Amino acid sequence: VELTEAQIQAAGITLATAQPARIQSRIELPGEIAFNADRTATVVPRLAGVVEAVRADLGAQVKKDQVLAVIASPELAERRSTLAGAQKRLALAQTTYEREKSLWEEQISAKQDYLQAQQALREAELAVANAREQLQAFGADAGEPGRLSRYEIRAPFDGMVIEKDVTLGEAVSADAKLFRISDLSTVWADIAVPAKALDVVQVGGKANVKATAFDSSAEGTISYVGSLVGQQTRAAKARITLPNPG
Repeated sequence: VELTEAQIQAAGITLATAQPARIQSRIELPGEIAFNADRTATVVPRLAGVVEAVRADLGAQVKKDQVLAVIASPELAERRSTLAGAQKRLALAQTTYEREKSLWEEQISAKQDYLQAQQALREAELAVANAREQLQAFGADAGEPGRLSRYEIRAPFDGMVIEKDVTLGEAVSADAKLFRISDLSTVWADIAVPAKALDVVQVGGKANVKATAFDSSAEGTISYVGSLVGQQTRAAKARITLPNPG
């Protein structure tokens, strides 16, 4: 078949010299966008109490350690009182130890009295450390006088409030799911990969993700490819980590 120059240009035909090249496979697969579970957290109070204030709304952008809610917790007040009592006993034990040590060094009192004061001091120090560690386990400090029951619930990292289930005056349990926060700077695209395409979709590969409902696309890296094929779907799950600066 002979073509004129006009026909060649109209058909978009080009000529090139044959040479070695890398052939890239391209496949289109369905999937859906999901929150990055590694950067999504459920916020629980860890202590039972009554909600005194709610400082964050659904959809709000929050910063790390920002106060989300405040609850009044009798259990927290009790633990803070335990710490305060242990600190006072430690101060007394320290004074007694120093006095007994001085008397023993001057050979006024028996060594046994000095050793007993030393043991009492060590036990008081352990009691204070234990009470402080219990408070730290709840993310609380020693508190302020007159506000021992006040417990501030804070954001674990920068993100958006994607779920909120707390109201003012509500009594909440220690494991109540008050907020769910997600860092949306990255998201996941979960893709269904048929068995015949598993040799093409590999961890570390690049992928372009396009939305079907509107004009939007982003390029990401394949971070996970499942090793099991579903019995019903005959497909494995792959995940693409996408940057989401906006």
